[in-house]
Amino acid sequence: MSIAVIDISPLRNGSDARSTAQQIGEACSSIGFFYVTNHGINKELIDRVYHQSAIFHALSQGEKENYHIALSRNHRGYVPPGEEDYGSGLGTGLKASFDLAADLSADDPDYIRGYRFLGPNVWPNLPNFKFTVSAYYKAVMALGRDILRGFALSLDLTPDYFNDWIRKPTSNLRLLHYPSSPSSDLGIGSHTDSECFTMLHQTKPGLQVMSVNDHWIDVPPVAGTFVVNVGDTIETWTNGRFRSSPHRVLSIKEERFSLPLFFAADFDSWIEPLPPFVSKIQPPAYTKFRSGDHILSEYAKGFRYLRMLHQEGRIELESKPGKASIFNHA
Repeated sequence: MSIAVIDISPLRNGSDARSTAQQIGEACSSIGFFYVTNHGINKELIDRVYHQSAIFHALSQGEKENYHIALSRNHRGYVPPGEEDYGSGLGTGLKASFDLAADLSADDPDYIRGYRFLGPNVWPNLPNFKFTVSAYYKAVMALGRDILRGFALSLDLTPDYFNDWIRKPTSNLRLLHYPSSPSSDLGIGSHTDSECFTMLHQTKPGLQVMSVNDHWIDVPPVAGTFVVNVGDTIETWTNGRFRSSPHRVLSIKEERFSLPLFFAADFDSWIEPLPPFVSKIQPPAYTKFRSGDHILSEYAKGFRYLRMLHQEGRIELESKPGKASIFNHA
């Protein structure tokens, strides 16, 4: 099965996007992955973000630990090797990340309320890091809005159909670093993404998606594109019409950086099969959940510090960390 490369310029320039939407719908109804080209994000900005990511990950371990994600109230900062062990196995403890999201003020009411994933970012003391990464976050979030319209149109909905669920999204950007590995072990084990969809920029191979026939398919880099994949939220909204596909990342012999943006709904958005996709013939196949609670529970399957907070009774989870996700169709 090949993965479609879709020109999304019609979604960006206001021209007739019916053909684009049809291609998105076909991809999401089958494998749940597609590439987007003519996305409008400047290559120079992308290159500068990779440069900043490399500078950060080259810092000494002691310097990076000052920004450890467990020191944050809202899941921001450095994720060292071994902290994230979702899909544990050989090689999965090697990767590291720097995580951030919308940079809200410390007096934001949702941050004060204790909502994880909302609030101020943690910024390393590096020249140009905050400026460059913030510009990229803004650009890729705008791209996400374009793609969201494409999802709506592909489902014969109005372009702004999903907007009410996405006013203050918890969308998370990761600056991932995979060191070189002599083996072909897993960099990240099989999982689905809990948000609406993911937009990934990558420069090296390693990503694979599970097909409907339970075969792993390579999703290699394609110049000038982002990889987009359906998440649990859109699968639920569409009552299973669109597929949140399991995927994984293999370790490779070369050092690898990547930039995934997890485009999410608001923390308080209640997610359930929507009326256009429910009928007597097709009753709701998913239980209603609150977006932020679902994301937190899914993240706790991978992040050691979240499991520790749960064990200490400091956070509540929608489901136990050891319980398999209903979206992992394997």
